[in-house]
Amino acid sequence: MTVLDDRALNRATLARQLLLDRADVPVLDAVAHLCGLQAQEPQEPFVGLWSRLRAFAPSALSDLLTGRHVVRTHLMRRTVHLVTADDVLAWRTRFDAMLRQRVLGTYRRELEGVDLAELAAAGREVMADGEPRTMSELVRAVDGRWPAPGRRALGEMLVAALVPVAQTPPRGLWRTRAGVRNVLLSSWLGRDVDPPAPDGSDPVGRALVRRYLAAYGPAASADLRAWCGLAGLPAAVAAVRGELVSFRDARGRELLDLPGAPRPDPGTPAPVRFLPAFDNAILGYHDRGRIIDDAHRGLSVAGERVVLVDGRVAATWTVDAGTVAVTPLRPLSPADRDAVAGQGEELASFLSDHESSRVRVAASP
Repeated sequence: MTVLDDRALNRATLARQLLLDRADVPVLDAVAHLCGLQAQEPQEPFVGLWSRLRAFAPSALSDLLTGRHVVRTHLMRRTVHLVTADDVLAWRTRFDAMLRQRVLGTYRRELEGVDLAELAAAGREVMADGEPRTMSELVRAVDGRWPAPGRRALGEMLVAALVPVAQTPPRGLWRTRAGVRNVLLSSWLGRDVDPPAPDGSDPVGRALVRRYLAAYGPAASADLRAWCGLAGLPAAVAAVRGELVSFRDARGRELLDLPGAPRPDPGTPAPVRFLPAFDNAILGYHDRGRIIDDAHRGLSVAGERVVLVDGRVAATWTVDAGTVAVTPLRPLSPADRDAVAGQGEELASFLSDHESSRVRVAASP
C-alpha cells in the first residue's frame, strides 16, 4: 500500500481546500465543495473564501445569505457553520442525535427530567409563526413549563439541537455586527428538512463520506469523525469502500480517498495563504500533522488566525486599526517574509474595502 508522508498529504489538502491555487468558481459552489465553513465568528468565512477564490466579492456571500441560498446553523461538531440550503436540508436530520448528545454533555444535570420531545414541540409551536427570535426570547416563551433548568441549558438544547433553525441576517453579513436571531429552517427555506431514509439505510452518511473525501482526503475514518462529530459512520464508510482507494500515512494509519481526486506532487510550490479562525483546513482532521506542528496544535482550537508558508502554519495574524499584524512562529527566510508581507497587504486592502494596505511582520523568534 502506498505511503503518503505529511508533505504529500499537505499538498493534497491544499488542493482540495482550494488553497494551492485560488479557484474560479461561484461562491455557492465553493461553499458546497467545502461542505460548509465554520462560522461562529461571523466575519471569518469572508476571509476563508477570499483566500480560496479569485476575485472574491464579499457582497456575493452576503447576497447568498439574504437570498436564503446559504444559511448559518449548528451542524458539524455542534458548531455554527455556513452551509448551502440544499446541504442543510439534506443533512440536518442525520446530525440530530449528535447535536442532542453534545448539548447533554454540557447540560445533562440541568436538563435531567426534561422530556426533550415535549421541549422540542413547545419550541416549534412558539416558532411556527416564522418570526426570528433570540434564544432568550424563545426560552422566555417556554420556560414556564420547565422552571428548574437554567435558561441557558434550555436555550442551547432548543436552538442547537432539538429545533432545526437558521440564524437570520443581518448576522453574518459583510462588515455588519448583529446579534443572533433564530428562525425555523422550514420557515426560512420553504420546506422541511429531509426525513431519515424509510428503509433504515443511510444515504446521507454515504454522501457525507464522499463529500468529505472530495474536500479533505486522503483521510482516515478518525479524521472524518473529527470533522463532522458523528460517531455512527463506520457502516457508511463500509458501504462506499468499494468505490475508494487506500493509502497509509507515515504513522501507519489507513487513509481512504476518491480514486480521481487531486493528489499533487509533494514538490508542488505552495503560496502564502492567510486563514481565518477555526479554518476547515486545520479543524477538518483528527491528525493535523499534515498542516500544523504538534507544538502549535492548540492554536487551531483557540481561535487564532494563522498564516500558511510552504503549506504549513508558520505565523499568526491579527488586524489592528487597518493594519494586518503578523507574528511568525518560526524563522522566515527573506523571501518568505516578502511573500507574507505581499499577501498581507492584499488582505489589509480586502478587509478595509481598499482603504488600507498596511502590514507589519514582526521579527522571527
